[in-house]
Amino acid sequence: MDGAHPAEPRAGRIRGVLRPARWTLWQQRSSLVFYCFLVESVALVATVWTAAAVPVRPWDLAVFGVLAGLGVLQAELGRKIERVRRLVSDTPHINLTSVWTFAGVLLLPPALVAALVAVLYVHLATRSLARIKRVPPFRMTLNASLVVVTCYAAEFLLSRLGVPDMYTALTAGWRGVTAITFAAVTYFLVSAITILPALTITKRSIKAFFGGLGDNLLEVATLCLGLLTALTLATLPALAVAIVPPLLVLHRAVLIKQLEIAATTDEKTGLFNTTGWHLLASRELARAQRSTRSTFGVLMIDLDYFKLINDEHGHLAGDTVLRAVAAAIKSAVRDYDSVGRFGGEEFVVLLPDIGPAAVLAVAERIRSAIETLKVEYEDGVSVRVIDALSASIGVATYPDGGTAVDRLLQAADKALYRAKDAGRNQVVDGTAPA
Repeated sequence: MDGAHPAEPRAGRIRGVLRPARWTLWQQRSSLVFYCFLVESVALVATVWTAAAVPVRPWDLAVFGVLAGLGVLQAELGRKIERVRRLVSDTPHINLTSVWTFAGVLLLPPALVAALVAVLYVHLATRSLARIKRVPPFRMTLNASLVVVTCYAAEFLLSRLGVPDMYTALTAGWRGVTAITFAAVTYFLVSAITILPALTITKRSIKAFFGGLGDNLLEVATLCLGLLTALTLATLPALAVAIVPPLLVLHRAVLIKQLEIAATTDEKTGLFNTTGWHLLASRELARAQRSTRSTFGVLMIDLDYFKLINDEHGHLAGDTVLRAVAAAIKSAVRDYDSVGRFGGEEFVVLLPDIGPAAVLAVAERIRSAIETLKVEYEDGVSVRVIDALSASIGVATYPDGGTAVDRLLQAADKALYRAKDAGRNQVVDGTAPA
């Protein structure tokens, strides 16, 4: 289930697997350990039961071999791309194996689908992700078990709809089309829902549950390609290899989009970085300049005495505070407002289509939200709480505060320092007289 770190030498990883006491699984929360064993037990019991209940035909073994071979081939050809994608993606449960596992759902008995998942994930762990430090073996095992459960859910739905496989669907007309469509939807939803408890237990972000647009489009696209793979194997098996080239092109296209997002995102807080925020602010300025009545606001936010937090609690605790403050700021603004980390403990907010009075109200709401924060962190011995946080905020509004992004930032920054000089923990309007 777990073992030495994936980045360790092969001999070290083998020794780790053979020493259960060293598994990093035991370092996780007890609720996560329980969830891992629950999912894996369900997958194992279901596999044993279906293996005994559903016979395997020689043709099924041939299809299994083709899907496993194509899955390994595609993983080898796209190995470097997948490594980079995993480094910039927060949703490791979404990957290209869905092409082959969903095709297996439509073609194979359940037990062979579980065997297919095992082959693909063992290869994924030992080859494609061997150098990625943040994917420990217990997570790979959990993800594989969740895929097995997901496949069984889709297969169960197909059997209940009276279309157990692609071969039956080909002669069932619209009933077959409907059944396969519902199976794909079930696969997509169950794969997302079953990962939610693990993400909740580990307190990962909501984005880790839903994924970004690129992640979800990749999952939908792989399910569609899985359907086409099953259709090809059921009608013209020799053409199944034609699925691999477009899959690799899709893989690279999604990676490019994710790299673009990563280039404009602050890794520590998930907010826009300076480059990303500036780009949005420039677009908003151009839009405002085309309309004589359009206004927008800019906020510069600086945490008060943040160095003392780092000195007293450590930099890891300071990072936890930054993430909590980022979340508090985002919760205090509108969905279409843009929040960025400007560097260190400074944040910046872009507020489109808003007047001066409303900008000040938003700034005050942010200040109040930060003031009431209580941030928990573990120091290795106990859980400690950091409170009594505060922030100084400078405000500038277009066009009174400036007619260029840099001028607005300068006005907001000067107002921020006026707030600091006046005693901190307050909002100062950069367009008002000093």
